[in-house]
Order: sequence, then C-alpha cells, then structure tokens
Amino acid sequence: MPFQILLTSNSAADIANIKEALGHYHAFVSASGDEAMEILKADPKINLLILDLKASGAFRLLEALKTDDCLKKLRTVILTDSEDPESESKGLQLGAIDFLRRPISPEALKARIKVHLSLLRAEKALEEESFLLLDRSKTVFLHHLPGLAYRCDFDRNWTMRYVSEGCYNLTGYRPESLLFNRDISYNDIIAPEYRDFLWNRWHEVVKTKEPFRHEYEIITASGQRRWVIEMGQPIFKENGEVEALEGIVLDIAARKAAEIALKHSLEHDRWTGLYNRDYLESVFADDLRRNGKGRRAFVGINLSTVEILTVQYGFQYTQGLISKTAETLSNYYNSKRILFYPNQNRFAFYFTDYRDKEELLDFAKVIEEALERLFRMERIGGGIGILEFDLATESNLNTLLHRLLVASEKAIKMYEKEIGICFYDEELEAAVNREREITNALHRIADGDESCDRLFLEYQPILNLEDDRICCFETLARLQTEKLGLVSPLEFIPLAEKTKLIVPLGEKIIEESFRFQRKLREQGFKDVSIAVNISLIQLLSPDFTERLFALMRETGTDPAKVVIEITESVFSENFEAVNSIIEKLREAGMHIAIDDFGTGYSSLARERELQVDCIKLAKAFIDKLLTLDWSKAITGDIISMAHKLGHCIVAEGVEHEIQLQYLRKHHCDRVQGFLISKPLDETAAIELLYKYKKKSS
Repeated sequence: MPFQILLTSNSAADIANIKEALGHYHAFVSASGDEAMEILKADPKINLLILDLKASGAFRLLEALKTDDCLKKLRTVILTDSEDPESESKGLQLGAIDFLRRPISPEALKARIKVHLSLLRAEKALEEESFLLLDRSKTVFLHHLPGLAYRCDFDRNWTMRYVSEGCYNLTGYRPESLLFNRDISYNDIIAPEYRDFLWNRWHEVVKTKEPFRHEYEIITASGQRRWVIEMGQPIFKENGEVEALEGIVLDIAARKAAEIALKHSLEHDRWTGLYNRDYLESVFADDLRRNGKGRRAFVGINLSTVEILTVQYGFQYTQGLISKTAETLSNYYNSKRILFYPNQNRFAFYFTDYRDKEELLDFAKVIEEALERLFRMERIGGGIGILEFDLATESNLNTLLHRLLVASEKAIKMYEKEIGICFYDEELEAAVNREREITNALHRIADGDESCDRLFLEYQPILNLEDDRICCFETLARLQTEKLGLVSPLEFIPLAEKTKLIVPLGEKIIEESFRFQRKLREQGFKDVSIAVNISLIQLLSPDFTERLFALMRETGTDPAKVVIEITESVFSENFEAVNSIIEKLREAGMHIAIDDFGTGYSSLARERELQVDCIKLAKAFIDKLLTLDWSKAITGDIISMAHKLGHCIVAEGVEHEIQLQYLRKHHCDRVQGFLISKPLDETAAIELLYKYKKKSS
C-alpha cells in the first residue's frame, strides 16, 4: 500500500533532514498543529504523523486526534529533545506511540519508518481479514512480517498456543519448538534482565486494558543477542478474565544498532575513544539527582604543553601522543573513577567513591609516574590537579572544572618535576577569587565605571645628569579597588594583558598622561617630556597609531615630548610588525625606549635593528653596583656600547648615592629611582619641578 507521511515542524533544518531520510516515501509538510489537522481532514489516507512538539499547537493536535473517530487510530511519532523528558512523557500519554530524539539519526529514522510501515501493513491485514480464521491472508501477512506473530497464555512461561513461521528467522528456533514449551519457552528466549519487568508490565496492561509495547533483547538459538519490539494486547473472556495474549514481535536490530552507534558518537571523543564533556555532564547530573550529597573528587591531567610539539611536528603527531595517553590512562579506569576527555589536551577522572585525600594523592603519583615514562623521549611537561568537593554544596560542573583547570595550571608551573601535582585548596581559592576581583574591577573601569574602583596615575621623575634637571616623567599606573585596596602593577598589569583589557585601559592612561604633559606646558615646563609604557598587545592592536595621533591632536601634545617605552618582549615575536609601527612613531617625532633592558630577549645588536632612541637599564644591573667591585661591573661597558650605537641610557632603580657616583663616572645620560624621587601625584610632581628650577637658579 502507498505509505504517506505528514511531517509537522517549524524547523527547516529538521524538515530537510527528515525528508532526506524518508527518501521515496511521499511526505506532506505542515508548520503547525492547526495546519496539520486541516491536511489530515482533507486526506484521511495519511498513515503516519511525525509531530515536532516544539511546533505551535502540537499538544492541542494530539488531544484533538484522541477524540476524532476518523483520526484516532493515526500512528503518531513525536519529535523531542533529550533535555525535555516531561514533554516527551506528556506526548506519549496523549496518544503518541513512538518518539524520536534530536539529533536525528537518519538510519534510526529509516529503521523506525520501516517498523511502522510493517505495523501498518499488519494492522491493515488484520482489518481486512480475520487474523485467526482466514489462513490465506494470514500466510501472506506473516510471510512479509519481519518477526513473529503469537497467541500465548498469560503465564510466566508465555506458553505459546500459536507462533508464526517468522519465529525461525527471528529467534533461530522452529515454531513447533516453542508451542506448549515443547523444547523451550518464550520466557527462556527473553534476556534474563528483562523477564521480571515484562511480566510486571503485562500485569499493568491487563489492569488498564491498554495496548502493550516494549523494546527488549532476546537470545537467539546461536547465543546472540537481538533487539526486538513487542506489541500486543490481552484478549478477555466475557467474564473479564484473560483468555490469551496476542501480538507480534519484530526485529529492530538495524534500528537499534544505528541508535547505539549514534549514542556512542554523542558520548565519546572521536580521537581518544574516551567519554566526552557531554557525557560527563550527563553522569554528573545523574549523580546529583540520585544522591544529592556525598564526597566527590576530580583528578585532572593537563597536557596543554603538547601544543609546543604541534608547532614543530604537526597536529597528527601530537594527536598520536594524546591517543597514547588515553590508552595509558584507561588502565586506571574503573566504576568508582570514571575517565573523561572533557577538553582538548585535558583528561579528568571523576571519583564517586574514595577513602581520603591520601588516596587521591597516591593515585595522582601513580598517574605522574605513568606519564613520565610515556613522555620520557618527548620531554613533555604537564600538571595534575586534584579537586575535592561535596555534592550537597557544589553542584555547578563548570565551576568545578574551572577550579580543576586552575589547580592543574599551577601544577604545570612547578619546576621540580616534569609532571607536577597540585590540590585546589583555600590558598588557591583565595588567589583565584583575588584574580577574579581584580579582573572584574578592570572590566568596570574599562567600561567607564569608577564609582567603586579607580585607575590613577603617578609620575616618577627622570634626571638628566648633564645639567641635573628633570627632563622627563615616567607615567606609572595604579589600581585602587574597593575590596582589595591598592593593587600592585605587577599583579594587575599581567591580568589586563591576559584579558586584552590593556587596550581600553591603556588608552585611558595615554590620554591622562598627555593631559598631564599639557599642564606641565601651562606651568612653563614645556621642555619636560612624558614617558608612557606601551605593551606589545597595545602596540599591535588595530588602529593604535591612529588613536595615538588623535589623542595628541585632542590634547595638543608635542610628539617630540613623548617617549614610548616598550618591553623586550617585542624581540620575541612580530618583530617586523613592531619595527614598522616604531618607524611611524619616530617619523612623527616621538622617542622610543626599551624598558628593563637586560631582563629578557634583547641584545644590543637587536636594539640596533629596532632603531630605538633610548635604553633603560634594568634595576638588576644597578643593584649589583652595591656589591660588586666596580672594576668587575659590566654596567659601564653596556653604557659605552650603547653610546657607540647612538642610544641614550637611562639607569632605573637608582636608590643610593654610590650608584649615582658610578653612573656619573661612566657617563650615564639619565637616572631614575627613589634617590631622585618616589612616584608622585600631579601636584607633587609639579612642585618638584619648581624645587629643581629654584635650585638651578
């Protein structure tokens, strides 16, 4: 018979996927329940309704079908989401006989359509010819049935009174072997774990006089398991007693195999074969729902450092290492500690039962040794984080995994071993909370909200040793938060760079610095420059030079009185791009200085390539002047070589007179440090200028 399907959904993607899977079947499409009812009334020959419960009027349509004599026998398959079991249950209660869950598997859909087509054929045959009396029609029907038809007693053996010929293809047993339990009972064919459930379910069906429908596994004569679906109903005597059970058992192995394959794909990582993040969320939610309390733990393995090898050897090489790691870690998996691959290059054991903290630490040490053996040749480092928590108070999986990541990242930074181990504890919690508070404060300030937190500037003078005059002020950013008070730049600047907030915050700093320089001009100190620190992130951000020049125009700043200080990190990456930007700045009249020279990547040879104007000697060189014999100090040699390359030299961190004497003797150009002055606010900085002006006059 022609098989016609009505598909009701407001999702174009789902409609396209289902229509493609339906292939040669004739399918009507509607977008709502009301439109579907109009189509059904116009064409009562439609055999199957696939109804998306998200479609408008879906539940109203199900209720209407129950009361419509012409349509109440229409087979309805509902389309649901696994995250919405309540709607699925309601749909089945309203008369739907089957369901599909997103994401839709084409193979599973085809298998189910095939089953329903078979059932419709069976129902049609039952309507046209008597199932028990017309042997000819029964033979034709049963010949095409992908399974068996039966009539049995309502007893624990399901004693068969009639079994169709399809029994052999389905079970491997001849029909006569099951009749009256001659060789084997049907109950013996049912897989053991389903027997009690099916017996209890049939009792419920007999009480409510509803149709029976359930999927389960049987064990064939060859010992193989096979998925079947049984649909039947009780036949009652006039006195209400059960006379027999009648129904069909159909082979759904193909459809079930497709479902199992899809389920495996959804729950496992493709490369490692381990459970993925989605399945971890499912397991955690189920544990939370079933238990709601109890000690739990995560042991996380962070191998993010393998990315270094990816650059050198390619993705396939490092993916092979990750796969080997998965194989190694799988040896330590059991029912009480489940292994997952929740994120790229990160593994996690979820402990649902463990003795104490020592057991977790001992386990981490075992994993550490196994990984060190595995990675001995590659010299890969890593970190193992350990997190304990109670389900009663910690139910947010994202928060827990973030804490686990923090602990494993800290473990990576432990240099005693290639693979470090770190517990997430109160100290680490405090550090994470502090970092979060600083980051939130920076976000608020970047957004223009300084009601509770503020970013302000101080200025440290730079003394020109040639005339003992202040020639420049270095701008130093300070952060004051409501909760933490004054926060060190060494703490908040790296966070600003990490979060890229350094770009909007840096622009605020530059603008305020330029306004201070304008004040200096207005006070008569037009020759005093302003030095502003610029990070590599700022320097390489889009439109940096355009915004910088625009701020200069807005504030009337003379480019010749601006010093841009950059760190030595410019030598480690994007050298050509940085050099191009520096050339634009120098062409505009600005001066370029390398800050903290000698602490990072640079050499005097590379300084020459970068065409900078000034080198600021790191405090470490100046501090050594207090302990080293001056004849052995190399600070003077650096000053001499820098001069030969045409660079001006500024010594940072000058705190003692003896250091100043050495620097004067070796012709250092400028000095900066507490010996001259600590960082000052605007008012104090201007007062210092007047003090030096009075002294010189």
